[in-house]
Amino acid sequence: MHLFSLSLVEISLSQISSKIKLVIYLCPMYKQISSTHNKIVKQYLQLSEKSRERKKQGLFVIEGKREISLAIRGGIGLETVLFSAEIFEGDISALILGNAEVLEISTEVYQKLAYRTGTEGILAIAKSADHSLNSLKFEKNDPLVLIAEAPEKPGNIGALLRTADAANLDAVILANPRTDLYNPNIVRSSVGTLFTNQLATASTEDIIAYLKENNFAIYSAILQEAQSYLEVDYSGPCALVVGTEADGLSAPWRGQSNANVIIPMEGEIDSMNVSVAAGILIFEAKRQRNLPL
Repeated sequence: MHLFSLSLVEISLSQISSKIKLVIYLCPMYKQISSTHNKIVKQYLQLSEKSRERKKQGLFVIEGKREISLAIRGGIGLETVLFSAEIFEGDISALILGNAEVLEISTEVYQKLAYRTGTEGILAIAKSADHSLNSLKFEKNDPLVLIAEAPEKPGNIGALLRTADAANLDAVILANPRTDLYNPNIVRSSVGTLFTNQLATASTEDIIAYLKENNFAIYSAILQEAQSYLEVDYSGPCALVVGTEADGLSAPWRGQSNANVIIPMEGEIDSMNVSVAAGILIFEAKRQRNLPL
């Protein structure tokens, strides 16, 4: 709960003039936390460090003004906001929306909680969103989605999300993910695009069934029995599917794809970073869809 010494006082000076009003605005005062043993501090650390706690509580942590702003714009509910008055610049009340509890923390507490030094003195505990396939909503008749199977490295997932955001994809779907979507390293590496993309997670089998049911063409990045990615028509509803650099895509994708596609390479190796491969496929599809320049 926000604590105010006085939120707004309006005094009508009717005896002087009915048109004159005196309005006094006083700054809100927030509950302060100075101990690193505070229960909120302990909760933040648990959520930051343990996937099972994030799953159990349905909560996760966010660092930084930009990331928190994007989370709010993306419909993520904030439960608790922690800020350092010595570091944070601007009006905290202008940033925070909804019913989040806002707490002021000491510099010592902030330094214990913050992973990065450049997070502008603000942290948050947020509520996890629904990422089921049924949560996906498409406004276009020809949605373009990216599917990444079995992604594990937070840096790769973050890069995929940044690329998807840059291309304004209609959705990103993670098949059999090997890491928690709200791992703080994913939140950080995505630079907030975890909240700007429409996201879902499910098993490979369920995703294929969903795509078939909704008339998506499936184009899988597979080396075997593949054609150049430049020879495929991406104009209709379609899903671009990429796998891990080590293992590629699993067998179900090979059998269910409308076409397997390959990115021709002239070097000595036959693989590239998954986010780079995804970017090449995505922007060829966008080019065919008359990407505005």
